[in-house]
Amino acid sequence: MRYAVLLTTALALGACANGGRQFVSEAGAEFDTAGFGNATMNNTLVMSGQRDFAISLTRKFAGDVQNTVNFAFNSAVLDGPSQAVLRRQADWIRQFPEVRFRVYGHTDLVGSNAYNKALGLKRAQAVVAYLSSQGISRSRLEAVVSFGETQPLVYTEAPNEKNRRTVTEVSGLVKRGPAPLNGKYAELIFRDYVQSAAPVAQVAAPQMGGAPAGG
Repeated sequence: MRYAVLLTTALALGACANGGRQFVSEAGAEFDTAGFGNATMNNTLVMSGQRDFAISLTRKFAGDVQNTVNFAFNSAVLDGPSQAVLRRQADWIRQFPEVRFRVYGHTDLVGSNAYNKALGLKRAQAVVAYLSSQGISRSRLEAVVSFGETQPLVYTEAPNEKNRRTVTEVSGLVKRGPAPLNGKYAELIFRDYVQSAAPVAQVAAPQMGGAPAGG
């Protein structure tokens, strides 16, 4: 009974000393950003099919490499910078042999709907052909047209390079179900983590009784 009274008194004094506030959380709780375990939860949701892996991989694809290339006016020819972007896309795509990709072709607002639809498809097909030349199987690539009148980035009747583009996105799996990924998403994340580590310069410690280190 005496110990209970002492404990109650100590808690009351502690509350008074802290302006009446009681500490009911563990130490360091104010620094917790609630992010612990998110990576494991994400992998679990993806592998179980509860989270759309295509959306997750599309976001990572767009974050790791440029997912768009642009074209000259009234052209479906890939210039040097566009080919360089597509080579980087191909390098990324090779890491996921189980994943299919879709290329959307766009135009600006100049010209008729029918003409732009055909031009957008030619641009998407040009990208698919180039990715295929880099060793990506045609069975994993699909060219889809989405002409400029429906999805312009800049709404203007004048020619605009930003609207003359293709966009590469993840569309699904070669085999149905999320299981064929088999941890490759986690493997890629781990590799990026290792590559992001900055090297630490090694400094030799001076030997006891030796000559002082030079400047």
